[in-house]
Amino acid sequence: MTSSPIASSQAENQSFHRAIASPWHSAVVLMILIGMSFAGARSGGLPGISAFGRAGGYLVVILSEWLTVAFIWYGVSRRGIGMADLVGGRWARPIDVLRDLGIGIAFLLVCGIGVMSALGHLLGIVDNQAIRQMLPRTSTEMLLWCLMSLTAGFCEELIFRGYFQRQFTALTQSVMGGIILQAIAFGAGHGYQGWKLMLSIAVFGTTLGLLAQWRRSLRPGMIAHFVQDAMGGLLARYLMH
Repeated sequence: MTSSPIASSQAENQSFHRAIASPWHSAVVLMILIGMSFAGARSGGLPGISAFGRAGGYLVVILSEWLTVAFIWYGVSRRGIGMADLVGGRWARPIDVLRDLGIGIAFLLVCGIGVMSALGHLLGIVDNQAIRQMLPRTSTEMLLWCLMSLTAGFCEELIFRGYFQRQFTALTQSVMGGIILQAIAFGAGHGYQGWKLMLSIAVFGTTLGLLAQWRRSLRPGMIAHFVQDAMGGLLARYLMH
């Protein structure tokens, strides 16, 4: 006997309203992210750059984000949830990859560039010294920048849209509540960029949350996040000369 599409949809919606880790675990993850954001705000740049230089700072970010993901894996696995469950979606055929790639690029053009450019103009956002200081200059730094962007694309989407969005949805019993709260946390995690950019990043996090909810997958958002970070940093490096 097979279940109806309506019953399957209801079961899926109920799963999105169940907590995927214990409250103490979420509190620890949130404290880690806020602590890193505060450290970046105090040093005026990415955590680690002032102490280890740009290349060292990139490595600090890469390591810290993967350690955070490992801790999230520990928390959700205790409830029988795997990383694939948080990511969602499947790439069973080449067309699946092309579909998510197309959605990710289209999203980036509309939201990552269009909406964010308009918001930047409205808020009067200008490039600050912290952003200029973090941009790669040497070939090695450019390579590490791309690795850091790849890490951010996967890890930050999993942390905020995969983990926190599900947790906050369960906490508020509201999909929009989960989307908005994870976006606030996402913006708060970028303290080194100043309040205007933090607000802009929170708005971008909201659109990424909506994309994840619509697709029931983080894959398009991961693609958009990686491309924006990688290309944005590399292109800005030359445009700021």
